[in-house]
Amino acid sequence: MRVLLVEDDRKAAKILSRGLQEEGFVVDVAHSAEHADEQAWMVDYDLILLDWMLPEKEGIAFCGDLRGRGVTTPILMLTAKDTVGNRVAGLNTGADDYLTKPFAFEELLARIHALLRRSEMARPVILTVADLTLDPQSHRVMRGGIPLNLTAKEYAILETLMRRPGEVVSRSRLAEQIWISDQIGLDNLIDAHISNLRRKVDIPGANPLIHTVRGRGFRLALEENGRA
Repeated sequence: MRVLLVEDDRKAAKILSRGLQEEGFVVDVAHSAEHADEQAWMVDYDLILLDWMLPEKEGIAFCGDLRGRGVTTPILMLTAKDTVGNRVAGLNTGADDYLTKPFAFEELLARIHALLRRSEMARPVILTVADLTLDPQSHRVMRGGIPLNLTAKEYAILETLMRRPGEVVSRSRLAEQIWISDQIGLDNLIDAHISNLRRKVDIPGANPLIHTVRGRGFRLALEENGRA
């Protein structure tokens, strides 16, 4: 699970990040709403931990921006503001939960897991594009009713593409999502995995679903005459 922690207090961010990493989370840290916005565009996070008091733009305003452009990632607001009015304002702006400082790390973990469970339940049980299906629960992938035997990386790439059907997913986004890196050297590795995945998914006689968009990335879609 990958978490974006938005906290301008660098000491607090370091402590929280270390604690979450010890619990098995991958944590990216942003110290401003502007930096967090860049991160949120590049990476599809499982959860955002958002401090209310941020420099230049407050967390509550950033939360509103995310919801305004359709981002549905669970958001847990962290703040010292503890009045009922503040909590109501945070929730009405789009936060999924609200935790006042200071808080026990155990309570933070409990709220994180509750939000993740709720988010998982809201996801479609089976992802489907044309006759290609992917079950996030069992990791079972089928094309035209035929099971596909994918490696872990091939599965991760395919799931990322299937969660954005018809959208172009860049190499850098795949690197961020799957390899947790944006190293340029990963381009050839990504291309190799895409090539192997295409051979397994786009079986003979079936319309091609995985398309390369030159200079931009990859798109999963059933297109007219199977052409990108």
